Amino acid sequence: MRWYDVVMQSILLGAAGALECTPSVIQAALPSNASVNFAYRVKANETFQVPQGDTGYPTNPTALPSLCAVSVQVQSIGNTTYGFGLFLPDDWNGRFLAVGNGGFAGGINWLDMAPGSRYGFATMSTDTGHNSSSSDGTWAANQPDKVENWGHLALHGSTVNAKLVTASYYESDISYNYYSGCSTGGRQGLKEAEAYPDDFDGILAGAPAWWTSHLQPWTVKVALYNLPSTASYHIPFSLFSAIGAEVLKQCDPQDGLVDNIISDPIGCNFRPEELLCGANVTDSTAAGCLTSPQISTLYKIYTDSIGENQTFLFPHLYPGSEGQWFLLSGDSPNPLGTHYVQYFLGLGGNWSFYDFNEDIQRLADELQPGNATVGYDLSAYHAKGGKILSYHGMSDGLIPTGTLPWFYNNVDRTLTPRGIDVDSFFRFFLVPGMGHCSGTTSSFNAPWYFAGANQSPVLGNSVYGVPGFRDEKHDALLALVAWVENATAPDAVIGTKYVNDATHDAVQRQRPLCMYPKVAKYKGEGDVDAADSWECKGLY
Repeated sequence: MRWYDVVMQSILLGAAGALECTPSVIQAALPSNASVNFAYRVKANETFQVPQGDTGYPTNPTALPSLCAVSVQVQSIGNTTYGFGLFLPDDWNGRFLAVGNGGFAGGINWLDMAPGSRYGFATMSTDTGHNSSSSDGTWAANQPDKVENWGHLALHGSTVNAKLVTASYYESDISYNYYSGCSTGGRQGLKEAEAYPDDFDGILAGAPAWWTSHLQPWTVKVALYNLPSTASYHIPFSLFSAIGAEVLKQCDPQDGLVDNIISDPIGCNFRPEELLCGANVTDSTAAGCLTSPQISTLYKIYTDSIGENQTFLFPHLYPGSEGQWFLLSGDSPNPLGTHYVQYFLGLGGNWSFYDFNEDIQRLADELQPGNATVGYDLSAYHAKGGKILSYHGMSDGLIPTGTLPWFYNNVDRTLTPRGIDVDSFFRFFLVPGMGHCSGTTSSFNAPWYFAGANQSPVLGNSVYGVPGFRDEKHDALLALVAWVENATAPDAVIGTKYVNDATHDAVQRQRPLCMYPKVAKYKGEGDVDAADSWECKGLY
């Protein structure tokens, strides 16, 4: 940054601290269809009290910087509204950041806004136009306008209005606009790139649930592989750990290094029959083995969902995801699947998941509720100069890891024939051993942390960035900023695993997370837990 820019930014920041944080000041920046719920100052190191009734995100963020906390309600299509929250820090870095939501959740994600404000971003979250927990889709019943808000309208409208407030509050144009979200939040980011390319200069999209019309029906289908729980082929939850241990035993050595991390689950030649019970076993659960019918269920879980006429419907769960097989436990499918069919597709609360068939998939493709699914044509975002940095955990048990390579490869097939270099604006990496958006099992202890969406609160309510390594090499958000603002395209982001996942403890492991299609390979010497002992290498 030039000295003149530094001086001017300091002047602006000083002015911002003196601005009045009141509803009238915020209201003056908004159009007539938007109204302020509240605007008040939060002092440094104070806790923001999440308003009662925010079902989706009730946790209070703590140890905030000095900022102005804002809540706004906006009239949308039909008789619907959506709201957004905005943190405007006194020490503003000149940039805007929107954060995403999860599942079907309604409510403002104040907790994920907090890390953004600690960086210095003016940070926003939308409530997507309703209030609910992440797995509750009952609000969508006969409410197509609300579903449209959830699908894309609320984030776009909230972004537009929050930018108006930000520029007015600081009396300065925003220098750059960013987005960070995971799961549904990842989908929201990719949808913005497709439908509203001017909203963001850079998008960080984790484990994106981009194929909504196929993900939610698959959530029912994969559960039915293991239902009813009284069937001979049912694998009880208590056996998932035994399956995971056998997968680790077979797949860890096959990736070239025994380190309790499965780096290449797709390349692993896994033989489930090693888990087969012997002749004298009367209780497979107690023995930690599987019967022949249960082995058949395991094959289904690790196989892509294929429809009539050999139509590809959805990728399979990766070996190594067993520690997060929540979709396969219980006596019924996860509501993210059944509620989608019942309330988004309109089959009603009395629809039985045992009636699931491929007609459900065809109906989802026809209706496309909320226009939530993301298409492959991102040419408008490329033309705008935007950048997308995406990622997915390879032990994700909620959204199969293969959905991200499938999306990227189809974007490649769509844009490369037009002369567009996809890697010039869209890159992603896979994270060995990481579950859905964050975390790793105790068996893996994989380097999963890189300040991705939703990750900071896992380490602590007051965390932001990568403690001890706040730079673009270790922090995915800062890597995105460097790409957008300095044209420094990332080839890898270093993942960190802290001892006990606590920032006050020592670093246990670090490893490069390589941009697809490259993978991290051990150099053959040096500490295997040190990032510089690894290199990113291509497929050949």
